[in-house]
Amino acid sequence: VGDSLSPAAALEGLVLSNTDENGGDPCSAMAVDLTVEPGSTGEITFLMGDVERSELAAPLIARLIQTGFEPELAKTRADWDAFLGVLQVKTPDPAFDRMVNTWLPYQGLACRIRARSAFYQASGAFGFRDQLQDTLALMLQDPSLARAQILNAASRQFIEGDVQHWWLPKSGAGVRTLISDDVAWLGYGTALYVSTTGDTAILDEPIIYIEGEALGEKHESFFTPQKSETVENLYEHCTRALDLAIQRTGTHGLPLILGGDWNDGMNRVGIEGRGESTWLAWFLYSALQRFIPIAVNRSDAAHAQAWQAHCDRLKLAVESTAWDGEWYRRGYFDDGSPLGSSESDECRIDSIAQSWSVLSGAGDPARASMAMDSVTQKLIDDKAGILKLFTPPFENTERDPGYIKGYPPGVRENGGQYTHAAIWAAYAFAKMGRADDAYRLFAM
Repeated sequence: VGDSLSPAAALEGLVLSNTDENGGDPCSAMAVDLTVEPGSTGEITFLMGDVERSELAAPLIARLIQTGFEPELAKTRADWDAFLGVLQVKTPDPAFDRMVNTWLPYQGLACRIRARSAFYQASGAFGFRDQLQDTLALMLQDPSLARAQILNAASRQFIEGDVQHWWLPKSGAGVRTLISDDVAWLGYGTALYVSTTGDTAILDEPIIYIEGEALGEKHESFFTPQKSETVENLYEHCTRALDLAIQRTGTHGLPLILGGDWNDGMNRVGIEGRGESTWLAWFLYSALQRFIPIAVNRSDAAHAQAWQAHCDRLKLAVESTAWDGEWYRRGYFDDGSPLGSSESDECRIDSIAQSWSVLSGAGDPARASMAMDSVTQKLIDDKAGILKLFTPPFENTERDPGYIKGYPPGVRENGGQYTHAAIWAAYAFAKMGRADDAYRLFAM
């Protein structure tokens, strides 16, 4: 065991218990007796797998035993080569090439889609926003992943338009929440998928809604919803979600942040129903702009016109109420105090409010450029090799932004580097033609 040269206990005649024991450290141990004569060889293959129902195990085992290990290994390698081989880049930086060509798409599929696991998140649940982001990122490698997840996500939408923020795949149990950005992701993801693949048939896929107790005064609720009798196609699911997003508008003309937006940890910034999100204004604008052509193509002039009018209002609201002088504010607390402002004691500048001013195409070009300059000056930490999500982190402020303040300063969403935000900043720099700034982030 460990660095010891002593033989393992199992080699001393220990018989394994043949039980599934819970409560301790997770461990799987298998042992067989094998006698190998001098000059001969022996081979044992351990077969491990997972199936949805126990009756599926025996035929799968029989097929794999009949096929043999080497053919299955060759098939697995061919599958991964086909998946990873879709995109291959060659640059002067071999580490960058390995990251883009192999590591990121492999982790995206194996960890985020198949295992649905991440740092401190090992439940195997589907996240409404999470797996949409993950499958959209692999659209080039396998667009069928995005198609399946869009339909999966739409099936977790309540008749009122809101959705489960996450749910367990077998039971459907999950949380109904006040997270505000989920309802914009369905339309955003669907529009991106359709424009990339040309698959408009997905819009007519019939999908049933779910039903459950309204939140009322509660901020979130975990339960197993029931299936509704109402069935509508995906297009109508998207319109219902986007219309709800528009209804949730605050006094500054920005979307309400409610129980948190993309940064779930800011779950108390607008918990009283008045706080607002600048980032969500940019993202909703982008979602609507992508979805408006779909409405036009389906002769849905009423929605197309209403959504364009709201986009115009969002642009005006952000520029008139969220510009802080050198960057865009992150939003507003329930009491109207700014978040992500030079006036703030903590979280004075947040990267995603800046990068999405560029990515959405809605930000004033001069201001967006100045905002990204502020990102390079205040959020890129060359010594640590990171792009901070925001700075300074929450630590001593008397304000209660939410559970984000429970993370140590500089860890995870509390001012550390967060992958999506860092990539968005790099993408914004690239879109502006600032390739050196973009590569500077990728090279960290």
